[in-house]
Amino acid sequence: MEDYLRDRLEDQINWYDKKSISCQKKYNLNKYIQIIAGALIPAITPFSLLLNSLSFTIVTSVLGLLIGISQSISSIKKFHENYIQYRTTCEVLKHEKYLYLNSVEPYDNEKEPIKLLVSRVESIISNENINWQTMRQDIKEEEKC
Repeated sequence: MEDYLRDRLEDQINWYDKKSISCQKKYNLNKYIQIIAGALIPAITPFSLLLNSLSFTIVTSVLGLLIGISQSISSIKKFHENYIQYRTTCEVLKHEKYLYLNSVEPYDNEKEPIKLLVSRVESIISNENINWQTMRQDIKEEEKC
């Protein structure tokens, strides 16, 4: 029992937690880039017109490119979707762990609650893997178009 909790369940909770945090940071970074670059464009444009300077025009163009590239990366890598999915899976696994450790339904009347825990946890992980593979397949289909 302790082996499964430590080697499998805790390991998966930690993995989903770390991946969720990583995806959230990447998503937020991309959004900050888009917000800052987007806010700078209208601030710089008047100087470009007023001073008739190519430098300001180039900077404005680069900021626009930065917004487009950042949004494209975020869309392709699905940082936001992965963050939500990983966080959800992590929390569902934690919930299952706490139900088991506290002998609460559905574990309270089980003769061998560890078997039920293993079955439920593996089902959660399996469903997450199926969802991930489906999302990856969708990305591949989008890339073909």
